[in-house]
Amino acid sequence: MTSDANVRAGQCHCGAVRFEVTLSDGFESIRRCTCSYCRMRGAVVAMAAMGGIRFLRGEDVLTTYRFHTGSAQHFFCSRCGIYTHHQRRSDQSSYAINVACLDGVSPFDFAEVPVMDGVNHTNDTGKPTRQAGTLRFIPAD
Repeated sequence: MTSDANVRAGQCHCGAVRFEVTLSDGFESIRRCTCSYCRMRGAVVAMAAMGGIRFLRGEDVLTTYRFHTGSAQHFFCSRCGIYTHHQRRSDQSSYAINVACLDGVSPFDFAEVPVMDGVNHTNDTGKPTRQAGTLRFIPAD
């Protein structure tokens, strides 16, 4: 792996899927979403270009899920069920990567995470994506 800070290693929970990803802008693009699927999944994601993921093992273990328009493709490990990434609906040339799958990274590392309005998705409304709120993590200690 290169020393570029935007290049990160990651895996699913059971380790069957292992990958290396080049984040488009590090963690500057982290976000959550209010659409029905993202709301239930609860992941914090960072962005990567379409060619930004290189699978080291287990690409054949990934399975996919699509809903609503079917344009977003969500990938998860067929063994442990962990969501690793998805091809974005609003930008088909990029992936959203589950930061919890990245080695040494936790969604709780971020004090504030923008939450985007996926219920009123830009592809449905024709309007720019709206920030619906901010998720804050305040450690107890």
